[in-house]
Amino acid sequence: MRLVHKVIVVLLVLAAAGCVQGNTKPVTTRNSELTHGNVQMNVKVGETSKADVLEHFGAPNITTIDGAGQEVWTYQRQATVTQSASSHSYWTVVFAGGDNSAAGFEQTQRTMTLIIKFGKDNLVSDFRSRSSEF
Repeated sequence: MRLVHKVIVVLLVLAAAGCVQGNTKPVTTRNSELTHGNVQMNVKVGETSKADVLEHFGAPNITTIDGAGQEVWTYQRQATVTQSASSHSYWTVVFAGGDNSAAGFEQTQRTMTLIIKFGKDNLVSDFRSRSSEF
């Protein structure tokens, strides 16, 4: 019976250790690479291939075929940026004292939409990008 308890304890420890990740890294940085500047630098009509687009921005969120038979890839990324700040000041007068403190919190939503059309030669035939921040 003691052996069974030891085996169960060892299995539980191993199972728990499997849940702990020591060196976690982001799976991909492609979300942060989809910026208006990167789009302008890396997407060229008649030059950029599907493979190039996949390399720079990863898989699209949506793929469709338009009325003219062109393949259309749509990328949509959203990010929430938060910032907090605080300031503290202290003042004294000969017989009186006071403490004045203030804290601030700001949250911004950013979105980026990229729509790319590919011709029959699998090269970019047209693209549009839009970014917004609110």
